[in-house]
Amino acid sequence: MELLEMMCRRRSVRRYTGAPVPEEDLRKILQAGLLSASGHAARPWELVVVRNKATLKALSDCRIGSARMLEHADCAVVVLGNPEKSNVWTEDCAGMMTNMHLMADSLGVGSCWIQGRLREAPNGDSTEEYVRRVVGFPQGLRLEAILSLGMPETHPDPHTLEEVDWSRVHAETY
Repeated sequence: MELLEMMCRRRSVRRYTGAPVPEEDLRKILQAGLLSASGHAARPWELVVVRNKATLKALSDCRIGSARMLEHADCAVVVLGNPEKSNVWTEDCAGMMTNMHLMADSLGVGSCWIQGRLREAPNGDSTEEYVRRVVGFPQGLRLEAILSLGMPETHPDPHTLEEVDWSRVHAETY
């Protein structure tokens, strides 16, 4: 499959069958993230892989809306950034999330990007503080997002190249 086809096919998947994500596929997804480009090759990220069902359930309450799928996911990858290593850690971690998202889909694994940075938990805490309590990451690290992973119950139809909005592309000047 060529890269543009993969990008069209990649869709957020929020409903999972309950079947486990094969360990080899999880490893490839993590490798795709760890191979991501980063400013000055700083690689300012740390990952927490969560497979424990009680922890996934707790994480499903990490933000207002949009995290419920974690309760039924097989696993999740919490993506953390280290602002001491790079002042563009958010961009670097976002690139990592994109690579993992694409790799998951290419392997037939459903995934969904759950934004954590600048979000709020239902209890009034920041999503970052909530997730910090659940998975115990150090104060110096910052939460970017969580990638939920599971075998898809269904897969949304792919996007098409006809959907590309060329009006957003400007030549030479705006």
